[in-house]
Amino acid sequence: MQISAEFLRDIALHAARESLPRFRQSGEVHNKLSSGFDPVTEADRETERVIRRLINDRFPEHGILGEEHGGENLSSQHVWIIDPIDGTRAFISGLPTWGTLVGLTRDGDAIAGIMSQPFTRELYMADGKTALYEGPGDDRVLTTSNTVRLEDATLFTTSPALYENDQRQNFDRLESMVKLSRYGVDCYAFAMVAAGYADLVVEPDLQPYDIVALIPIIEQAGGVVTDWRGEPAEKGGTIVAAATAKLHEAALTVLQQ
Repeated sequence: MQISAEFLRDIALHAARESLPRFRQSGEVHNKLSSGFDPVTEADRETERVIRRLINDRFPEHGILGEEHGGENLSSQHVWIIDPIDGTRAFISGLPTWGTLVGLTRDGDAIAGIMSQPFTRELYMADGKTALYEGPGDDRVLTTSNTVRLEDATLFTTSPALYENDQRQNFDRLESMVKLSRYGVDCYAFAMVAAGYADLVVEPDLQPYDIVALIPIIEQAGGVVTDWRGEPAEKGGTIVAAATAKLHEAALTVLQQ
């Protein structure tokens, strides 16, 4: 099944009408945790509502799993996975590194998706066949870099503090081997791999709605996405995304030590 680029653009447009007017405003922030901090805003909830309505109107037989409003019809062959504001911490801090993630799975495999950043007017999408960029500069087909060696790679992660025990040691080892590492850009990091500007992303403890939309964008641009064991990434966990198969293999070798 190939989803039309027009429908993916429509999702991004309607989502932006909810999220962008609330960005850098003094909206109320709620904490979803009794211990720790997991913020949610009106933008998260209302953006997901409008996305769900679009999908239900167009594909009533499809299932939906959203971060804020849960699941429906999850036994369907096709299920949409929604993170209305990936990077809510960035959103409430005024940083334009958040994005709206909407991905489509077929029998559990991610086949299409968008990462939309309305403040920068950028849309990264995969329609089941091709990964595309639309935004400032020329619209183009996305292609990952040809980097194959760790010593030539740019690596992204949210924060090394998120890794625990042996994972932290192995991540530190990986970081010491790459050319450049950068922190804290959420879903934007995966988009940069698909666009060819970065080479590696490693993130621990992701949920399906954090990664499903990004898998087809990177894969259809030529990259590889798995968990740190080399298994499919659709269920989340510690995720490794790489520009090339050789770079992905090299990163997994270090992380599995």
